[in-house]
Amino acid sequence: MPVASKRIRVKRIYAKRMPGDGTRVLVDRLWPRGVSKDRAALHAWLRDLAPSDGLRHWFHARPEAWLAFRKRYLKELVQPEALEALNQLYRMAARPKNLTLLFGSKNEQYNNAVVLKDLLEGMRKPPTGTGRGALGAMRSRQAKRMAR
Repeated sequence: MPVASKRIRVKRIYAKRMPGDGTRVLVDRLWPRGVSKDRAALHAWLRDLAPSDGLRHWFHARPEAWLAFRKRYLKELVQPEALEALNQLYRMAARPKNLTLLFGSKNEQYNNAVVLKDLLEGMRKPPTGTGRGALGAMRSRQAKRMAR
């Protein structure tokens, strides 16, 4: 169920805490350098939601491979430990407070918190070839076959 009635934000953990952050959840596997627990002001640290070390290193070496990273990361999120943490995140998102997903990456546009935000807002997977555009392409191919 999409969570659209409230604001879900993604934010670097190094950014200043704001009153509108609401529930603050760290979604990285590693604790961020130089950030004290007091300064982080977390409500939860869901490290099982973070990409595996292998995937994280792979993406760091290939920042242009965002869609491939996203697809691989979504596959990792169906593992039992990640799924439990994801369910916990959905429960937090169902609360009336704002939700801020915190990450440590320097790349603010492409990171795992962005993927999690998309999930919470109802965009469950990357394009898979089964959407409306794929349906139109399939019909076009069928029409060409029938015309032969």
